[in-house]
Amino acid sequence: MSYTALPIEDYGLIGDCVSCALVGRNGSIDWLCWPRFDSAACIAALVGSEENGRWLLTPSAVRSSSRSYRGSGLVLETVFQTDTGSVALIDFMPVGVPSPSIVRIVEGRTGSVEMTHELRLRFDYGMSVPWVTRLANDAGIVAIAGPAQVVLRTTVPLEGEDMKTVSRFTVKAGERVSFVMSYGPSHLAPPLPLDTDRVLAETMGHWEDWVSRCAYEGPHDKAVRRSLVTLKALTFAETGGIVAAPTTSLPEQVGGPRNWDYRFCWLRDATLTLMAMMTGGYYDEARRWRDWLHRSVAGSPEQLQIMYGIGGERQLMEWEVPWLAGYEKSSPVRVGNAAAGQLQLDVYGEVIAALHLARRENLRDAAHGWSLQVGLLDHLEQIWMEPDEGMWEVRGGRQQFTVSKAFCWMAFDLSIKDVESYDLPGPVERWRSVRDAIHQAISEQGFSKAKNSFTQSFGSDALDAGLLLLPVIGFLPPDDPRIVSTVAAIERELLVDGFVLRYRTDETSDGLTGGEGAFLACSFWLVDTYVLLGRYDEAEALFERLTGLANDLGLLAEEYDPRLKRQVGNFPQAFSHVALVSAAGHLRDRKVPLRGEVDEAA
Repeated sequence: MSYTALPIEDYGLIGDCVSCALVGRNGSIDWLCWPRFDSAACIAALVGSEENGRWLLTPSAVRSSSRSYRGSGLVLETVFQTDTGSVALIDFMPVGVPSPSIVRIVEGRTGSVEMTHELRLRFDYGMSVPWVTRLANDAGIVAIAGPAQVVLRTTVPLEGEDMKTVSRFTVKAGERVSFVMSYGPSHLAPPLPLDTDRVLAETMGHWEDWVSRCAYEGPHDKAVRRSLVTLKALTFAETGGIVAAPTTSLPEQVGGPRNWDYRFCWLRDATLTLMAMMTGGYYDEARRWRDWLHRSVAGSPEQLQIMYGIGGERQLMEWEVPWLAGYEKSSPVRVGNAAAGQLQLDVYGEVIAALHLARRENLRDAAHGWSLQVGLLDHLEQIWMEPDEGMWEVRGGRQQFTVSKAFCWMAFDLSIKDVESYDLPGPVERWRSVRDAIHQAISEQGFSKAKNSFTQSFGSDALDAGLLLLPVIGFLPPDDPRIVSTVAAIERELLVDGFVLRYRTDETSDGLTGGEGAFLACSFWLVDTYVLLGRYDEAEALFERLTGLANDLGLLAEEYDPRLKRQVGNFPQAFSHVALVSAAGHLRDRKVPLRGEVDEAA
């Protein structure tokens, strides 16, 4: 019988701040990219089938299972109950070892349990079958395909069967059996073995030490800390870049075509990520993210992209993988992201807001990055009136998106504040003139008197959840009647079971068929809006419902399908967790700072 990937929420995350793997509650690792987040997957059953690679370790007959993270970090423990006893499966990726590795330890708890082990490696996104040989002394196997080499070490006898490596063994109470899989270049010697007890202790200590530095105090502490750990896990240690998610092509609607590669770094996430990290007291991580941002966007302002690779790479060519059927037949499976070549004007505002916030919080000297900021503003002054693809990266043609214009307004507004606060040089009067012209254009063309609401684009009656950000960036005060009526319109037209859609896909020409789930980050934005409006009970109630959508490990995908009552979209999603942390801080303080500012109480 063909293997089918689990519901998205049935996966857990393990990682080493270089890459990640998704582990199902059934003991199957169904997604792994090595050696980096954005490398080609060598286990891809998540978006294909078992023929595209998986690593299964489970009792032969399971009666029930439960799972949790050991301590506060990313050491995942799944406990299986069987008719003959119980075992724990401990999965983790050691941090700081010479070669990227996954350690899986089977620990007997009670009785005697027969275990099944099955490893099917398929390099190049599930296509390339490796050449497998045995290690000396029969201590494991070496699998090689082109430049990649993976070594599996265990004391359990391994056998080849139908192009996979299998074993069956029994674990009794008190016994432990370890499997260690490591990656290395094929032209070098195999990666060295690891002391599993030592690396387990070191990895536990690493995460406990990191979490102990968390400065967040207040309600929702557990959800905030888990979100911060998830953001740390999605951070590429070498550069400080944070991927939007470690997966590609998990669908926004099961069976649909809205499947994208999110293993890159979006500039749109920059300011909220900085604020979330600083809310948790993680200023070193905030500084490294800010520095990644500065390095990545450096260059000609005309060539600013909306996303980059984890090292700042710019060529993110999109292609479809024809041999992968897609998660629950949701095709196509895409690698790369063509949105990197889009014009999205709001990104200029987000980059400048991040530089402004870093300046305000002394992450860098006030003058650092100023010449880059001025160059971006010079270019933005020439193009702000042009149509763009907008913050939701539509593929149906450029439009005059209202939120895009509002973030252009913010770019000039914050830069004027920087000149005034830090005595930096700049043509302030000219910037004021541009800022005011943008404000006037939005007020006149982005507001529908018939709908009594700001709208998605000039002259349109469609709504957009991004409009919830207008009071957050200071475009208008939250009690302005136009803001109040816009929130009411969004509540009428974009809520599904109380959760927020980005927009109505049948009203927006986004170039795609089908629909999508409720966007979790936008739903957290509604929490922020309720706080701004003083609707605290509604804010708290919505926040509780949103955190209740997380799986048993506290992880959130990009979206939630209220009809199917399951998570959809790439997983776990940094933007969802960033928005959770921000909303938790706003609920605690009953205050939403303007974009580019941070609450002193945090």
